[in-house]
Amino acid sequence: MAASDSNVLKLAPEAGTPAYRSAPHNIEAEQGVLGAMLVNNDAFYRVSDFLKPEHFYEPLHQTIFDTAASIIRAGKIATPVTLKTFLPADTDLGGMTVAQYLARLAAEATTIINAQDYGRSIYDLAIRRQLIGVGEDMVNVAYDAPVDFAPRAQIEDAERRLYELAEAGRYDGGFQRFSQAMTTALEMAANAYQRDGKLSGISTGLRDLDGRMGGLQRSDLIVLAGRPAMGKTSLATNIAYNIAAAYQAELQPDGTNKTINGGVVGFFSCEMSAEQLATRILAEQTEISSSLIRRGGITQDQFDKVRDYTIKLQNLPLYVDETGGLSISQLTARARRLKRQKGLDVIMVDYIQLLQGSGKRSDNRVQEVTEITTNLKALAKELNVPIIALSQLSRQVENREDKRPQLADLRESGSIEQDADVVMFVYREEYYLQAKEPKAGTPEHEKWMLDMSMVHGKAEVIVAKQRHGPTGAVPLQFEGQFTRFSDLAEGDQYMPAVQHE
Repeated sequence: MAASDSNVLKLAPEAGTPAYRSAPHNIEAEQGVLGAMLVNNDAFYRVSDFLKPEHFYEPLHQTIFDTAASIIRAGKIATPVTLKTFLPADTDLGGMTVAQYLARLAAEATTIINAQDYGRSIYDLAIRRQLIGVGEDMVNVAYDAPVDFAPRAQIEDAERRLYELAEAGRYDGGFQRFSQAMTTALEMAANAYQRDGKLSGISTGLRDLDGRMGGLQRSDLIVLAGRPAMGKTSLATNIAYNIAAAYQAELQPDGTNKTINGGVVGFFSCEMSAEQLATRILAEQTEISSSLIRRGGITQDQFDKVRDYTIKLQNLPLYVDETGGLSISQLTARARRLKRQKGLDVIMVDYIQLLQGSGKRSDNRVQEVTEITTNLKALAKELNVPIIALSQLSRQVENREDKRPQLADLRESGSIEQDADVVMFVYREEYYLQAKEPKAGTPEHEKWMLDMSMVHGKAEVIVAKQRHGPTGAVPLQFEGQFTRFSDLAEGDQYMPAVQHE
């Protein structure tokens, strides 16, 4: 419809809005979409995935779109005739009645081919108006915030609203042809074939664990659990370092970096400080005990080695958030921010039981953990990255003769086991055997010494659940003084493992 036509609906700026700066809108585009719908109801299905009544600027257009959508979804035909009975008849539209206005929309409608483009224009303008609203709210709250409202809380609220705005009505999504999914699967297989190690996922840097899992698969929630002193944090730190150290990226034409190998790692450490994690990595790489590094009991040569490695490790794409008592909503917001600002390929969470739900502290911890694991799985899918979340095990492990963990040992296990794509347990026989040392000089002590020699410095990672691969135990070397897991030498002996096929 021509903007110069006197009979076309003209909208005045809202009350209180300066005439020189009205909110972004396009009345003609709105009229074009509505007219196309009234002429051919199929036009509605071209825009219904992303366009909602509230995206229209003119209130009458919101009502027309909403009413027409209801009629079409009910299997009836929406035309000016069927629509007019549902709209207020006494509305003044610049000298036109509602019936005349609907007839005018249909008479000068755009073609159905243009409906989607017009719809996207309406949507984009609505997003800009909402951005203005977020900005105005930020300014007003910052001016009038009560004393007990921390600025950090306002920042997190603004980030949440902005991200919701970005994700709420994207044009993509919905059904895709199966051939498209097959193409994606073929690309993944080709990438795996060309990548070092022939892995479909991101390499953990541990050969046998990669062989069992095919690497860390994108969008997977991987739960790594163990009793205290088993080394689950050490294993997570080792994997995080291995991935960050292997990072290689390729600059894309749009200016973004595409990860070719390794990845950018976000490590949420709810228990340890960033400095403690850094000390662990230094100990692992320099082969100098972390306790010696902390106490300062190192030689000049060892100090020079630590300094050289510190310089080398400064450029690792490994980002640590050491905030204690983090809520799942805060973790989600910070992960999105890191992905947007630095890129993100893997998330580590140490550990699930130290996270809080998004609401008030719940007396029902099982429900709270359910919310946390459900949101972690949703975040893994949303950001398309693997999440390794550490978890505690219940004390019932200690009451059994065989101390190898089982799925039922997970604390608040129902939701953790259900939401996880992979569940792994860290187990070290040496730790339990050490506590059973008999009196020296006895035959029992000699047998104990033999048993200790068989399990010394060895660990198992038991893959108890895996949606897309085999279960079973993976033997690893563990050097406690360096907090380091590594591959066992070929042919090395390790304690027998219970298979979970």
